[in-house]
Amino acid sequence: MGTIRTIQYLRAAAALAVVVFHAAEKTGYDFAVGAAGVDVFFVISGFIMWVISDRRPLTPAKFIWDRIRRIVPIYWFATAVMIAGALAGLFPNLVLTTLDHVLASLFFIPVRSPSSGEIWPLLVQGWTLNFEMLFYAVFAASLLLPRHWRLPAIAGLFVALVTIGWVAPLEDALSLTYTRPIILEFVAGMILGELWLKGRVPGTVTGSLLIACSLGGFALIGSLHLRFDEWTTGPLAVLLVFGALSIEASGRVPTLNVPILLGSASYSIYLWHTFAISVVAKAGSMLGIPPVMSMALAIVSGTVAGIAAYALLERPLLQPRRTPPAAVGLTGPAAD
Repeated sequence: MGTIRTIQYLRAAAALAVVVFHAAEKTGYDFAVGAAGVDVFFVISGFIMWVISDRRPLTPAKFIWDRIRRIVPIYWFATAVMIAGALAGLFPNLVLTTLDHVLASLFFIPVRSPSSGEIWPLLVQGWTLNFEMLFYAVFAASLLLPRHWRLPAIAGLFVALVTIGWVAPLEDALSLTYTRPIILEFVAGMILGELWLKGRVPGTVTGSLLIACSLGGFALIGSLHLRFDEWTTGPLAVLLVFGALSIEASGRVPTLNVPILLGSASYSIYLWHTFAISVVAKAGSMLGIPPVMSMALAIVSGTVAGIAAYALLERPLLQPRRTPPAAVGLTGPAAD
């Protein structure tokens, strides 16, 4: 769909917020509001899926295959590293007692972790991918519908699921996961995508105010320790993305190479940063490094580890195979 710079910048900011959250947590500080980067990711995911499906025809099978190719290999590799580390005794708090948990982690099925009792896969941050895969499956099915029915159908289903979770006493991990209000953030992103496609975004001044309100809300939540869940952070994430799109529509967004890189690498940063942070935090504690310096080193190392994983693993795997020049003829290679 072309590069929407502000979306790339928000992906970078969301990934860094999660990195800072985990680095602070590991070094004795508090930056819980950084976890709201996940809410921003979900809104962006809904937006991107809606826009790309509008700009090129997609069958359900093609859509799912593209998502699997994008998400699964890197996630499985990171999970395999986690399992190998646990078997080698590098992660003493990780319990590998059930094959069910391992398989559920690999195939995005929400189950409770034997290590903590939480609904977490082996690679803890992979919990968000359980929601992403639900959204992708529903979105793929919606491609069988006429375009004007897709958004209402997905929105109706997700609202129904959230309503069930609100009124029914649910206990199993699958039901608790797929009825969480956080799934509505995908719908909000799709609505923003439709507004973007129709050119119905506010002007720069209004967009700037939306961004200011969003950041101010996050700051209040973080500084005053206000209620922190998808009912508060979700709307703020929507305001942030909508405001960013308004700035994008002005056509005056500069190209900033470092944020573009961080945005492109945001998935790898998200998956791999905790490995580096854990090592740095542990080393800092053993060597007596001041906590604030350990946190700074953890942030840098987590980010660099993610960028390295993007360059060495993710990007090569996603690089499209091109037809050799001699076989192309006059038409040139197929577009990505």
